[in-house]
Amino acid sequence: MKRITVLGATGSIGTNTLDVLARHREDFEVFALTGARQVEPMLALCVAHRPREVVMVDPPAARELAQRLAAEGLGHVVVHTGPEALDSVASHPEVDMVMAAIVGAAGLSPCLAAARAGKRLLLANKEALVVGGEVFLAAVREGGATLLPIDSEHSAIFQSLPDDRSAWERRVDKIILTASGGPFRTLEPQALRDVTPEQACAHPNWVMGRKISVDSASMMNKGLEVIEARYLFGLGPERLDVVIHPQSIVHSMVQYRDGSIVAQLGTPDMRVPIAYGLSWPERIASGAANLDFSRLSAMTFESVHDAAHQLRFPCLALAWQALRGPTGSTAILNAANEVAVEAFLQRRIRFDQIATINAQCLAKGTERPPTDLGSLLELDRRTREHAEAEVKRWGAA
Repeated sequence: MKRITVLGATGSIGTNTLDVLARHREDFEVFALTGARQVEPMLALCVAHRPREVVMVDPPAARELAQRLAAEGLGHVVVHTGPEALDSVASHPEVDMVMAAIVGAAGLSPCLAAARAGKRLLLANKEALVVGGEVFLAAVREGGATLLPIDSEHSAIFQSLPDDRSAWERRVDKIILTASGGPFRTLEPQALRDVTPEQACAHPNWVMGRKISVDSASMMNKGLEVIEARYLFGLGPERLDVVIHPQSIVHSMVQYRDGSIVAQLGTPDMRVPIAYGLSWPERIASGAANLDFSRLSAMTFESVHDAAHQLRFPCLALAWQALRGPTGSTAILNAANEVAVEAFLQRRIRFDQIATINAQCLAKGTERPPTDLGSLLELDRRTREHAEAEVKRWGAA
């Protein structure tokens, strides 16, 4: 019986994880669930999965949840509050694995705590690597943690690489991440200035939260995945590529030195990589439908390097710029993007201004490269202040 903490339990990755776990109750026990302030969804998850502990970062939400749990006869469930409690349930000695599904930089600290405690860390939080970079990888090495990617693209790459990690450098030519192209793949670039948050959140293939949906529409999400791949798999930026694949059947590919390409295919269902991460190196049922090749009319691919796509998706190129920049550049890009996306969702800036604000913050850089969690968080804070100033400037334009 493996005990698991699910960080970000009320989000799409968290609920999909719990769906898989519910299919294998004889193998997994939910130790802790965490959320921010959504009491009703968390209450339902507690009733269904009976965790020992729950964290609600928002204190009023924690108090309300404790009252509601008592009324449901679940008063024995211990409810914690505050960000420090996230670190505690991520590193608890009784926990075997941690699903890291908190969106944004807020997930960095509990990821570091789980890494230092030597857990099997199922990483769905891009920011642990995009923001944490070498600081996070050092914690993984020092703690002896097992790091498994949960993003469908990175899980596909991991499944397509040789089992012998020492062979990656000499056998692999490059990694190719696939991207659906999102809802604006065929939109004229000049029309991007007029798109609404509702249009940006209407992803054609995946059901996701609002922030990640906007990132997919701008392809900043793919840019962050390029950065994540750099740290996960140790290949230089020049050996990372992206190709648009609208059907989202091929989740990513590895091109080998001899010209062979190994790809992982499947239905666009996050339960597949989640189940693989939970059971690796074995495989368990995920609940996802099997891929039916008889019903596939076509699989198509488009270059992200043609002129039209470069105009549609300027955020994507910023990922390679950040990877080639000074230490901390990827953290700057992530923080700026979080602020810009939130401003777009609040209708304070246009969609096409997200890339502008990201580029402005990246160009500003930092005088003090981060070396630990404190300096990473300080860089994140300063970048957010600068990004907010840019939002006010461009929003008034």
